[in-house]
Amino acid sequence: MSVTDQIENIVIVGGGSAGWMTAAMLSKQLECGTKGSTVNITLIESDSIGTIGVGEATIPPIKTFNRMLGIDENDFLKHCNGSIKLGISFENWPQLDHQYFHPFGRFAVDFDYIPFSYFWNKHRATGTSVDSKKTLQDYASAWHLAKHNKFALPSKDPKSLFSGFDYAYHFDAGLYANYLRRYAEKRGVIRQEGKIIKVDTHAHSGFISSVTLASGQKISGDFFIDCSGSAALLIEKTLGVKFVDWSEHLLCNRAIAVQTSHVKAITPYTRSIANQSGWQWRIPLQTRMGNGSVHCSEFIDEQSAMDELLGDVDGELLTEPRVINFNVGRREKFMHKNCVAIGLSAGFLEPLESTSLHLIQRAIMRLVSHFPNKHCDEINAKQFNNLTIEEYEHIRNFIILHYKATKRDDSEFWRYCQHMTVPDSLQHQIDLFSSHGHLEINGRDLFKHDNWLAVLTGQGILPKSVAPIMSYKQQIDLPRTMKSFHTIMAETVKNLPKHEDYLKKHCHFSPK
Repeated sequence: MSVTDQIENIVIVGGGSAGWMTAAMLSKQLECGTKGSTVNITLIESDSIGTIGVGEATIPPIKTFNRMLGIDENDFLKHCNGSIKLGISFENWPQLDHQYFHPFGRFAVDFDYIPFSYFWNKHRATGTSVDSKKTLQDYASAWHLAKHNKFALPSKDPKSLFSGFDYAYHFDAGLYANYLRRYAEKRGVIRQEGKIIKVDTHAHSGFISSVTLASGQKISGDFFIDCSGSAALLIEKTLGVKFVDWSEHLLCNRAIAVQTSHVKAITPYTRSIANQSGWQWRIPLQTRMGNGSVHCSEFIDEQSAMDELLGDVDGELLTEPRVINFNVGRREKFMHKNCVAIGLSAGFLEPLESTSLHLIQRAIMRLVSHFPNKHCDEINAKQFNNLTIEEYEHIRNFIILHYKATKRDDSEFWRYCQHMTVPDSLQHQIDLFSSHGHLEINGRDLFKHDNWLAVLTGQGILPKSVAPIMSYKQQIDLPRTMKSFHTIMAETVKNLPKHEDYLKKHCHFSPK
């Protein structure tokens, strides 16, 4: 690529998490502000346009993103009102008065390159002891930590059962955006306040050439990044890329968010509580509890959903409830001409498994890998789009699983979910696991073997028989081994610090 082909002027339209995560990472990867750099990044955001800001729960890859930026974890947690997240507690999902935990990280340890779950399933199917009745989550160190409100960093000893768990964060998305704004501006990113009233394109190529602000200022660029949220100002309104609707399988289209004060100890996990027409979240930050409901407007009216949420929160209301409308689905294309959509402009999958910020993160890193030149070659864009579509569909399937695998029939909403037809790729995964406990996992998939195991077994889908290979595994004293795993986890966690004590020590947390 010649120097004249290099992209020099990048315009990011929109701030919030998507805009500032993009600005921060590109400023680092493109070495903005360094000697000899010719790249300029301008981020346009309007003070009069608010951000959604619901995404306060994350998944473990966010740690990698922050580390790539050189961000200190404890400093980040301190400035973003952060706490630790070891997984998600799902309540009332497969049936009423039922709870299971989706832990981050692995279950126990594998043997002879065979997943631990095969041994657990054999023990479950053939055992008669109390230990054979234990659920899969009982062999996850993250679960033992979570249920006792404990946290310590994973052990560096690879032989330890506490070396295999993982963790993420709860934090204030608005504070995170501001934190990254400071990071990006130190590296030369220019923030331009203003509202865009016009987008110009080249007559021949259709590429975006510039945007005009209400002040009359025109900002030109070689490459544009659409972080304008659901407005999709560039990718849809300017370039006409259509939206692919997935509401047939993911019915929820409304959210209500409200913040309350803490009344109990800060738990190191998210709660997802299914109700009559959707579910509620509880996300504990250092100084407040994030609450919200996700529901389908076809099955419950807004006032009833509001009453249901407010009748089921603890603590004093700190904010007025906000209603958020959304459409579930994705763009037909994410990179088109000289534009890429990142964040809500690209698509939306409800926050059931806390993937919203992750999709932003992955889009940014995929952009880094497939960063174009001024010509924006179609073959490069096609690969970017194919990989992104694959990722969206994988996450979509995983979320649908929670709704499909239910025995609830106490409302019209759940009856629909229980009997709906699901994508063939998901049905294949369910059928494959139901037979002998096998799973088909692509190396690029976000949710790995243990993630699928947690939700499948938690939702009540269990293998009908033991994997045939297990009939040859006779050398392991299975009852003794399984009991040992559980005992070691239960005993180890007793000596670890409380979650709040960890925050006090490392993040300058001071409970009110």
